[in-house]
Parts: sequence; C-alpha cells; structure tokens
Amino acid sequence: MKRSNLQIRGFSKLSKSAKIAWLSQEHLKDPAMGLALIASYNHSDDAVQQRHDEFIENTVANYFLPLGVAPNFLINGQVYTLPMAIEESSVVAAAAKSAQFWMDRGGFHSTVHSTTKVGHIHFTFNGDASALAALLDRITPELLAATEGITANMRARGGGILSLELKDRREAMDGYFQLEVRFETRDSMGANFINSCLEEMAKVLRLEAATDAGTASGDLEVVMCILSNYTPECLVHCEVRCAIADLDDGSGMDVQEFARKFQRAVRIAEVEPYRATTHNKGIMNGIDAVVLATGNDFRAVEAACHTYASRDGQYRSLTHCSIEEGEFRFWIEIPLSLGTVGGLTKLHPMVQLALEALGNPGAKELMGIIAASGLAQNFAALRALTTTGIQKGHMKMHLLNILNQLEASDAEKAELTAFFADKVPHHAEVVAAFCRLRGIPIPQAEGVVR
Repeated sequence: MKRSNLQIRGFSKLSKSAKIAWLSQEHLKDPAMGLALIASYNHSDDAVQQRHDEFIENTVANYFLPLGVAPNFLINGQVYTLPMAIEESSVVAAAAKSAQFWMDRGGFHSTVHSTTKVGHIHFTFNGDASALAALLDRITPELLAATEGITANMRARGGGILSLELKDRREAMDGYFQLEVRFETRDSMGANFINSCLEEMAKVLRLEAATDAGTASGDLEVVMCILSNYTPECLVHCEVRCAIADLDDGSGMDVQEFARKFQRAVRIAEVEPYRATTHNKGIMNGIDAVVLATGNDFRAVEAACHTYASRDGQYRSLTHCSIEEGEFRFWIEIPLSLGTVGGLTKLHPMVQLALEALGNPGAKELMGIIAASGLAQNFAALRALTTTGIQKGHMKMHLLNILNQLEASDAEKAELTAFFADKVPHHAEVVAAFCRLRGIPIPQAEGVVR
C-alpha cells in the first residue's frame, strides 16, 4: 500500500474532484480502481449529492450503512416500526424478536422524567469569592437580557433559560469557577442554541467583572463556553414486566430458572465493570442504530450514557432487573439528549423518512422510543446468553457476511445456508464447506491437518 510522505497545503481549497484525484494517486495502490469505487458511491442526483457533500468538510464519497426496520414495538400503547442504521449482524433481528415477545406481554412503558440540558461558562478568578457571588446576583438580569434575541423563538415554544448558578470548583483546580446554566430546548437538541447563549453571557461577565469594584482585581478569565453532553437531568425510564409464568416462549424452558439466571446476569453487570462494558455496548447497539437513523448525535448519546453508568465512581449496567411476588421486571434509565427539529432533520432525506416512519415524534416521544430500543436489545442478548449462548444466533446472521467475503454465488449461498440451518456456522467450517461445494482445496491453517 502506498503512503505519501508529501505534506499537502491548501487541501481544503481544492475542488472535490481534485481531492479525490490526490487521494487516489497518493494513497491507493490502484488509483483507477479507487476512482471507480468512489464514483460508484455518488448519488445519481447531483443536487442530492451536493447536499451530502456539504454536511462535512473535504468530502470525497458517500459511506453507506444499511437501514433496517424492527416492527412490532408496542410503546406506551402505540405500535412503532423502528428505523435502525447499523452494520452489525443480528442487531435488527434481535430487536424485532424482543419487540414481538413483549408486544404479547403489555409492551414497553417509557416515562420521560426531565428534558433539562446544561451548559457552562468555565472561568478562573483569583479574587474574593463572595464578591464574585454578589456580582453574579446583581448582573443576572443583564446576562439574561444579553440572550433575548437568541432565546425569543425558543421561549415562544415553551423553552429557554431555566436557571443560572455559580459553581465554586476551587477544590478541583486553583481559581476554577463555573457559571452553570440550565436550558429547555423543546424538540431541538439545542447545541448551537446553548453555545450561542453562553457566549453572549460571557461577554457581559467579562465586562462587568472588570469594572466592578469587588471583582476588578480578581483577574477573571473566561476559558471557554460550551454545553455539556452529560445530561443526567434529561432522563428517560423504560421498562417491561410480566408474571414469571408468562416468560414462557414456547421453547419448553423452565421459566423460573430462566428468570433467576437472567436476573443474576444483570446483577453481574451491575457489579463487574468488565462485563458491564460489553453489556452496555449491546444496549447501545439498539440505541445508536435508531439515534443515527433519526439524524441525532450518537457520539453525544454514547458519552452521556457511559458517564451516567459511572456516576457513583464505578462503571455499571444501565439496565436492572427484579423478581418480586412472582413478577419479572426489567428496566433501563438513561440520559438522552435528542432533537426532532434542526440539524439533519430537514436536510437528510433518509432522516426525514425515518422520522416519518415513526409518526414524526417530538423529542420526548423519541426519547421513549429509543430507550425501548436499547432495552429490547439488552433483553435479546441476555436471553441468548443465559439460554442457548450468544454465538448460535449471532453467527447465523453473520453467515451471509462470510459467504459474501468468499464471493459465493446466489445458488451457493442458498445451499450453504440450508447446510448450516441446524449448525453454528463458525468461520473455518463455512470456508471448508464452501471449498467442498466448489471442489477446491481447503486452506490449511498453520498446525492443522484436515
């Protein structure tokens, strides 16, 4: 593989075609093949392609992910079909299977506790803290007035700035203070809104601190103004419950034994960070897929959920389970900062389609939907882990990926899928079966004789 040692200046000013040509020539083994591959992923409609190109900088191509749907999600009495953008095998199938299971047992019940978001003006101050507190009390009306032009539309929709609070953080860092501001952004995720408000407030804070007799000598310096993606007050709870006897799925399993093992598996994730990490990753499979499909920021959601999982100083499970008086109860409580207006919601056609498929929900409704997707995914994973094992179902879904890597024909795929219908298709066994079908030698792994 070629690797260019040449530094390039002014790359962002090149045309898209020039960027692609440079990338192919300098970094790809076969430039012509690279150019052809990139061209094949362009949208046939130039206007649509231009819109995608303008989402980010230095665009060279589109990067496709499959968009699947998981039907039969009964959430708060309404049936949804969830759009899921993800590349991992078995995630959509697992979500759909859980949805069908719980539809017959009352479905998912989601409750949004709050939608409050937080931003901070981070600053240092080396003077009298009581004088600083007095200054903030005095200038709060001016701080709010400075944002009126930004908050007018949000206030008309029932949102805006909820509160301001001075935080003394000198125990963590010398001279460190925060002005913590709480916001309600309604159906908008609100990042740009929050950051704009904070920056206008910071201008007032700098000016007033420099001219106030009590704080002028304190050398107040604003370090940065930024929203926090940790949103522990933007919280949603989702749960399923049924009698233990109703956990019977027709497979003949002992439901009491299943409930006991399931609860113990959740408990392990509550006390063991190694397991909790994988446990929560599975939850995020379901959450991220819907977050991405609806044009929301899955990195922000991931960061908030993982911070929330560590809020008591140890990383723990995001889901919990109880068995009391013959009832099985399984629930999740997570921070979700989401938007259904702004951002990509009016720009990306597939985001618009996904939201339409969900009935064009508001932010609160979407919080409940996405929490259910994470809970469903975790239920499916734990049910597999505590019964048949995770690989049986996962590898069956992965079989097609292996066959595509081997460039199997449609007829070969059909025959090999039938062959592995009652077997776990581990990679080596699939390769061996494929080679036997084609009548070609089976590759010899080092130290293995076939």
